[in-house]
Amino acid sequence: MSMGKILVVDDDINICELLRLYIEKEGYEVVIANDGGQAVTKFKTEKPNLILLDIMLPVLDGWQVCREIRKTSQCPIIMLTAKGEVFDKVLGLELGADDYVIKPFETKEIVARIKAVLRRVGGNTVPSENSMESSRKEVKFDKLVINLTNYELKVNGEQIDTPPKEMELIYHLASNPNRVFTRDQLLDEVWGFDYYGDSRTVDVHVKRLREKLEGVSDKWALKTVWGVGYKFEVKE
Repeated sequence: MSMGKILVVDDDINICELLRLYIEKEGYEVVIANDGGQAVTKFKTEKPNLILLDIMLPVLDGWQVCREIRKTSQCPIIMLTAKGEVFDKVLGLELGADDYVIKPFETKEIVARIKAVLRRVGGNTVPSENSMESSRKEVKFDKLVINLTNYELKVNGEQIDTPPKEMELIYHLASNPNRVFTRDQLLDEVWGFDYYGDSRTVDVHVKRLREKLEGVSDKWALKTVWGVGYKFEVKE
């Protein structure tokens, strides 16, 4: 029985076959696309559980593919690229990518990232040991419901499309009201599995959440604690 279907998008055939070899050994089904046009088409026909997406592609680049997919789906996307500049990382996250791996990479790391992302999206997130709400998959506040079991964010009763990583971040913060988390703590506890990102990753996701939540209620707020990190502030 397949553990899930992975769409690998890269114009380097050797990289695709190497990834196929290692990913299939773990029990996943692998579909290959070698350009951005193929990626969009195969995403629609194959309905993968996760996408490994290179940025430098013919026909459509990785940014364009990500935009097209995010118009209709929150399918997890792990970006693969030889570019390591902060600008590229931030742009990928702004477009809705869930993770970012810089080439050259270890195939074991890729497999581990796939497992971690699919485990979280499947609702099997392991809460922080310090979490007081470790037995809950849903938290509610005034005009806000965060349901991690179904990956649903509701504001004023209306469901808001939210990428998986944003859901996990707001759930983690809201499950620990008024507790301050550093950016490194959030990278470790939300991204997990030795995530090789930087603090800008957290900032980008918080910015996107604020766009959805700003001004919804005067009883809670997603706050920046300057020089430290972030907290979900709940007023008594």
